[in-house]
Amino acid sequence: MMPLALASNTEKARSEMIITPILIELRKQAGLNLFSGVEFEVESKQGLTGYCDFILSHSPEKLFVAAPVIMLVAKNENLKGGLGQCIAEMVAAQIFNEREGNEISTIYGAVTIGTIWQFLKLTDKGVEIDLTEYYLTEIEQILGILVNAVKG
Repeated sequence: MMPLALASNTEKARSEMIITPILIELRKQAGLNLFSGVEFEVESKQGLTGYCDFILSHSPEKLFVAAPVIMLVAKNENLKGGLGQCIAEMVAAQIFNEREGNEISTIYGAVTIGTIWQFLKLTDKGVEIDLTEYYLTEIEQILGILVNAVKG
């Protein structure tokens, strides 16, 4: 489906045809729940409310987001433009987990245009951005990073 997604060159096509199949595989390997396009309202006064492209959660609940562990932002062509959005979603997930009593100390994030992926990590000490861009040809490495993040 990748050639069709790239020919369409829309965020929706990339999300549905490239990113979602990868996240479904991650869901299978890591036993996570996958939420796509859901509203995540945490702190409206701080602007931490809106629709998230993808959330991966440890929660056994399949209808509502609980225990988010990975926040993923899909972009059409501007990978760097998604970093701020992803960090905001990660901070929202951290606040959500604290309020819910979830003992998840690290929130992971990813920004992708489908063919290129970049990873982030949020801890109490701040945000770390992996400056390496991972290409879809390195799919095993991309899945490995994601699986290790949730098992780690």
